[in-house]
Amino acid sequence: MKYKSLGTTGIKVSELCFGTMSFGGDADEAEAGRMFKACRDRGINFFDCADVYSGGKSEQILGRVMAGERDDLIITTKCHGPTSDDINARGANRRHITSAVEASLKRLNTDRIDVLFMHRFDNNLPLEETLRALENVVQSGKVLHIGGSNYAAWQVSKALGISERRGWSRIDVIQPMYSLVKRQVEVEILPMAEAENVGVIAYSPNGAGMLSGKYGLNERPNEGRLVADKRYASRYGADGTYETAAAFTQFARDMGVHPVSLAAAWVGGHSAITAPIIGARNVDQLAPALDSVNIDMTPELRAEISALSPEPPPATDRLEERAGLKGPTG
Repeated sequence: MKYKSLGTTGIKVSELCFGTMSFGGDADEAEAGRMFKACRDRGINFFDCADVYSGGKSEQILGRVMAGERDDLIITTKCHGPTSDDINARGANRRHITSAVEASLKRLNTDRIDVLFMHRFDNNLPLEETLRALENVVQSGKVLHIGGSNYAAWQVSKALGISERRGWSRIDVIQPMYSLVKRQVEVEILPMAEAENVGVIAYSPNGAGMLSGKYGLNERPNEGRLVADKRYASRYGADGTYETAAAFTQFARDMGVHPVSLAAAWVGGHSAITAPIIGARNVDQLAPALDSVNIDMTPELRAEISALSPEPPPATDRLEERAGLKGPTG
């Protein structure tokens, strides 16, 4: 396992981050413990969670399985989503952030959160209000660094500008979706992160199972997120997705590697990515993701794999510039 710097924090994190969304849901506490141990045995020191995962059970289980190792780990969690039926138990305002941090600390059984992500951007209040609230929890010592999950590039850039002007803690890490079948982040988010030295941990590197080897032109499993959850079915229902999945699966088989291993290695091979977030329902399902670190993702190999899916157009839509063609500037 290799270790990388997490943005400008000075923290060293493993090249894989384990996402604990399955804890308390698809994985009971015993299985969660086995997966945690498998990650630690392979050198992972980076674990991602959220207060809404399994209604708070994910944080509780993570807190218990990491007992005795807390000081060796980098732990993240998120807030924004509803944590109860209370109309105010949600959002990115100061009241909710303050109470959400206290609740997460109790569930995780820890005295600090290494990185607190806002789970999404809140359009209902000024960004300054969110950033001031985050600065307060950083100053209290309960949160060490802040991050943004599912933020657009302009939202992160705006936040960085406000924090710089106010002298507040900056967004040090972002958490976007990224896989061979979801490449929009390549257009603005990843270039922004590299330019501003913001760490990036990307979720769903195997496209919610689309790149697991179970999907193809005429192949569909009987279970899984893409089958059971309409949100995921919609997210990955674009034309050409199954064609890409089929081509990718065949490519992995020709290489003699598991598609899940190759999917995570491809994401981790982007220069802006600190660590892909891997996840699983059980230890057996986790194994190929852990093996992704064994793949030598050279620029040539990454280019071959990238050619299996459409490259998103540049932010300006000036496709001729990508081809090196010169012409009028208007």
